[in-house]
Amino acid sequence: MKTIYRFFGAICMSCSMMSCSHFLDEQVPQATLTQDEVKQPEYIDNVLISAYAGLLSFEDMNASFSLWNYDTRSDDAYVGGSSFSDGEPFHRLEKGVGVATDDWPFNSIWEKLYKYLSRVSLSLDVLASSDQENATIQQRTAEMKFLRAYGHFQLKRLFKKIPFVNKLNMTEEDYMNLSNTEYTNDEGWQQIINDLEDAYNVLPVTQAEKGRPTKAACAAFLAKVYLYKAYHQDDANSNQVTSVNTEELSKVVEYTNASIYNGYGLEPDLHSNFRPEEQYENGRESIWAIQYSKNDGTVYGNLNFSNRLIVPCIPKVHDSGCDFYKPSHNLVNAYRTNSDGLPMLETTAEKDYTVGSGETVDPRLFIAVGVPGTPYMFNTSFMINETNAWSRSGGLYGYYVSLKQNVDPALTDIYLFLCDSQWASSMNRIVLRYADVLLMRAEALAQLGQTTEAIALVNQVRDRAAGMMINSMVANYPNKYGVHFAVGKYNGSYSKDETMKIVKMERRLELAMESERFFDLVRWGDAANVINKFYSTESEKMNFLAGSQFTANKNEYLPIPKEQIAASNGHYSQNCGQW
Repeated sequence: MKTIYRFFGAICMSCSMMSCSHFLDEQVPQATLTQDEVKQPEYIDNVLISAYAGLLSFEDMNASFSLWNYDTRSDDAYVGGSSFSDGEPFHRLEKGVGVATDDWPFNSIWEKLYKYLSRVSLSLDVLASSDQENATIQQRTAEMKFLRAYGHFQLKRLFKKIPFVNKLNMTEEDYMNLSNTEYTNDEGWQQIINDLEDAYNVLPVTQAEKGRPTKAACAAFLAKVYLYKAYHQDDANSNQVTSVNTEELSKVVEYTNASIYNGYGLEPDLHSNFRPEEQYENGRESIWAIQYSKNDGTVYGNLNFSNRLIVPCIPKVHDSGCDFYKPSHNLVNAYRTNSDGLPMLETTAEKDYTVGSGETVDPRLFIAVGVPGTPYMFNTSFMINETNAWSRSGGLYGYYVSLKQNVDPALTDIYLFLCDSQWASSMNRIVLRYADVLLMRAEALAQLGQTTEAIALVNQVRDRAAGMMINSMVANYPNKYGVHFAVGKYNGSYSKDETMKIVKMERRLELAMESERFFDLVRWGDAANVINKFYSTESEKMNFLAGSQFTANKNEYLPIPKEQIAASNGHYSQNCGQW
């Protein structure tokens, strides 16, 4: 199922496609392909596998393609680790102060994503020289355009001003002359959309191999990019949302139409999306996921190394756990519900929620966050408590732990592996899931004034949460741990502004700790207000946040790395904000 991510034989082609020396030209090593053979449909996957493998081989725990490291700027999570000096540039980033253009995390993720894009570009060059009438070549070209869109999308929401690697057969001179201001912000989003719309017209409804994008995956991705594009930020001296485009919102509605997603739906238990067992991976809610694997002939397997810093330190189990990406008190309190079972949209908690209190909460809390008084990864052998066993920093970053990226310690050496003194798993990472599609559609409809339809979609997601009170990994928590669940539906009519507040909160609750929160806040234009309010309330109990400040028209995006500007021959310009 995961063979397309295995890097077999792709390096051979890089030699067979280059002109080396006369001696090498005369030699034809066994198990390699000639320049003409590699273009044939039956062999073309030997090139494309390298592009797919780049989704795994170029990222690492410090520059994860999930972008969790960069989501710690939001109100959902703290960076964590052992101390402020542990991953210090990320801690400066989460505080919004002291950030420098030569901080290593910025150049690291930039380089890794462009290295990935270079493999995709090579694949598209080879495909362009193949038989354009062949259906296999057409489909593989569509897949590569999808992957190219993914790389550019990740870069764009991180850096805003980026150079686009979107032309065929680029020469060294072409690369040297790339500019990160060739397109306006709006035009940049359109470049990504162009690739995805080309792909959508070709991609099949189903794929034999999991991990290859389908028509539904492309539609979901198109909806997401159109949603980002709809919130216009085209003033070069500002990151403010200047307008919300209704035509682009209509495109979100078009690409989230239920008819596109036949066979997809919500899992009865949210946790089923975050389990490594084969019977759960690539389930009905997973529209497109990065495929990791084990026991595939490589040293460690193509394991998920991107989340290995998130594992907590559990004595005699995860002794080397690094304990990063710690859920915030603010996030935990967001799951509190009122007498109608609805989230408290405007209320700031006077004190933090604790297990055993009389307060009611949404059961999704315990899928996203490991809370003291409950079991880690639903395994009662590992009860979370407020001791240093559950906080590598001695409580500096609190005692909550992230659950969605982690695996039950009982599955060690089955789906969880100790590799080079740190932990990795074979669990897939879902990039696009059906709940996100429903909420993107709800958001677009809300902005278009179709509030009744938007609320109905939010209630679909809440229906699943309500069902989890009876049928889920946490359904027994009321009896065992004294928690109280309550999930209600929204009833009645709501204004556009009220509906948008509801949608925004539902996205937070549903997608918590999936690295979407910070980027949502930026595209809505809410980042400065929300994050500065978070700093002011959270710093009272989390001392390390004292002195934090989110600077509008600066901190929404990372600075263009100093190394990249220095090497750009004057073709790159810095983001606004006086970096």
